[in-house]
Amino acid sequence: MQKNLLLIFTRNPELGKCKTRLAATVGDQAALDIYNFLLQHTAKVTSQLSCDKAVYYSEEIWQNDVWDANTYEKKLQEGSDLGEKMINAFKEGFAAGYKNIIVIGSDLYDIQPKDLNHAFEQLGEHDFVVGPAEDGGYYLLGMNKLLPSLFSNKEWGTDSVLQNTLQDLQKETYFLLEEKNDVDYFEDVKDIPAFDPFIKHVK
Repeated sequence: MQKNLLLIFTRNPELGKCKTRLAATVGDQAALDIYNFLLQHTAKVTSQLSCDKAVYYSEEIWQNDVWDANTYEKKLQEGSDLGEKMINAFKEGFAAGYKNIIVIGSDLYDIQPKDLNHAFEQLGEHDFVVGPAEDGGYYLLGMNKLLPSLFSNKEWGTDSVLQNTLQDLQKETYFLLEEKNDVDYFEDVKDIPAFDPFIKHVK
């Protein structure tokens, strides 16, 4: 059995329901198109990895979409907030026998296969690995043992998440990955050529 598991948290890409902060500037349709582009990018980056992979949907499981059912196990996020949804997914993974589990979102254009392989490698030497995001959150969280405090008492979606997470890890061994920028606002995409086709109407 594969010992490494990658969890990918994703929102169902529906008009007016995803990337709402980005949509405030570019409009609902462009925000949806950008999110679908990011989903395709995340699938391309992760599909070649040698670990097992599970996609956790926000609303409902879609069968015929960018996530190939032969590559990704499809599951539904369960919980009242992001912390509860993540800890439930980690618990499920550890209960299934996985040793190293990493969670990422699906809105990171900067992520590459080598970044994820590096994160799994670090779990051989540290109990936790964190990928800090420029906005004060994190784009990746990995562990080889469950630490429930990581998932509680956080103001999810704010710039305090990373700082509070690292405080929870003070007595643990952890590795910090390179900082990256996830896509939430127009400023996150306006200077990246790959997004020009989606935002030329507002440039």
